[in-house]
Amino acid sequence: MPSLQPYDSSLDYSYAPGIFPSMECLLYRPGSVRRLLLHSGSAGREGVSRLISLAEACHVRVEEADRALSRVSGKENCWTAAVFAKFQDTLLPSVPHVVLHNPGDSGNVGTILRTSLGLGIEDIALVRPCVDVFDPRVVRASMGSLFRLRVHVYDSFEAYRAQFPSRPLYPFMLDASVPLGEIRDVPEAYSLIFGNEGSGLPAEFAALGQPVRIESNDKVDSLNLGVAAAIGIYAFTRRGV
Repeated sequence: MPSLQPYDSSLDYSYAPGIFPSMECLLYRPGSVRRLLLHSGSAGREGVSRLISLAEACHVRVEEADRALSRVSGKENCWTAAVFAKFQDTLLPSVPHVVLHNPGDSGNVGTILRTSLGLGIEDIALVRPCVDVFDPRVVRASMGSLFRLRVHVYDSFEAYRAQFPSRPLYPFMLDASVPLGEIRDVPEAYSLIFGNEGSGLPAEFAALGQPVRIESNDKVDSLNLGVAAAIGIYAFTRRGV
């Protein structure tokens, strides 16, 4: 088989480093998995034997690859990684979406993917320029949640809006007029829009849908993107529960 390269966004494949992300990849995207890489010291570690069994059931090649694992993870103690083909999903029009507009931090995006899955929103749009959602750092930060979500990357917000022209939009903005706690009559299908970690959403988003702000005291100027997204997703998905 061809040799594996250090991750680059131009490749048509990526890596899910770690036992749990590898497991999620094999369980929920088995058709995308090309290889399962194992560290020579992984034998006997919890979950590894199940990984091997899953790979064999899916007819996925299993190989020992200490050096490749070190390159992928940047760590000496990365025990496994699934090599998977990149994919692009179609978002469902009848369910809520989380839209990440120009996010720039791999850890934040991975955390939001995991949070969104855990709170019940499974359709995620990313708008370029943005983090590469297939970067192994995003996959690992998501703990493999990427493989259980429908994810689509758009070249612009206009491209997303053209595909879903009539959805209610809730952009999260510091200068928004309605506090999160006052949002009422939320429909079944809507889009929660979060901006870049440093610059937030462009000013023109204030004219789209119903801008929302998360109220806080004056001791901080803003919340971390991952924290803000978690608060917003929780508040919307728990209404009427």
